[in-house]
Amino acid sequence: MSEKSKSKIDESVNFDGVEWGYDLYPERKQPRKINFINWFFKMQSRDNIEQYKCEKKVVAVIKTSPLVKIMKSALERAGCPINYRRHIQCEFCESLVTGGYDPIQNQIVICQNSCRSENMIHSVLIHEMIHMFDFCVREMDFKNIDHLACSEIRAANLTYCSYLSAFFGKHIDRSKIKEQQPECVKRRAADSVYAVRPVSREEADAAVERVFNKCYNDLEPIGRRISKASYSYDLAYSEAFLMGYD
Repeated sequence: MSEKSKSKIDESVNFDGVEWGYDLYPERKQPRKINFINWFFKMQSRDNIEQYKCEKKVVAVIKTSPLVKIMKSALERAGCPINYRRHIQCEFCESLVTGGYDPIQNQIVICQNSCRSENMIHSVLIHEMIHMFDFCVREMDFKNIDHLACSEIRAANLTYCSYLSAFFGKHIDRSKIKEQQPECVKRRAADSVYAVRPVSREEADAAVERVFNKCYNDLEPIGRRISKASYSYDLAYSEAFLMGYD
């Protein structure tokens, strides 16, 4: 990791919480207060149970996912080691999001109240690891809307709008996956920029359009868009050495 990257991650930064999207992650700003009503109805206990279930699923995904292994190796090779206990956190989020990357704390957030299955956690984890890669390795500045849009394009391209996701989801017509996949990436990336930054929809769309061609064709470090065939995970992992990753 360069000194520039280290300083961005480690230094004490004064920032506007809304600018970083912290309003969507209330526990990033401050822990939720425990009041009598929550105590009486054992809401806090339920939150702890949700967190435990989420963490258990995260561990299962980490142990079995070839894509997580690729991302971890890519980060480590670039001098940005990831410690799962330190850098991945299950917590409560607003319903608008399922996860996030916190560049100030250098942590991936998995939203325990909305990520209920291992498949969803897997998708969110890979998506956010791409943001972590872009911040640490590519030294993207997420306060720059074009940098943010580029990272969102890459993450959508390799996860949410991948052929595998399209096959199981509803956001792409399965019979027209190849034609609609780029549009899915544009829409998803613009949605993400609009959701986490105080900009208009037009500004989010414009940022995505400005950087789309370059960022859409950047498949590092996974190296390919994942197809609906289950073997494509293992194929991507077997090809990782071509990009210098274990």
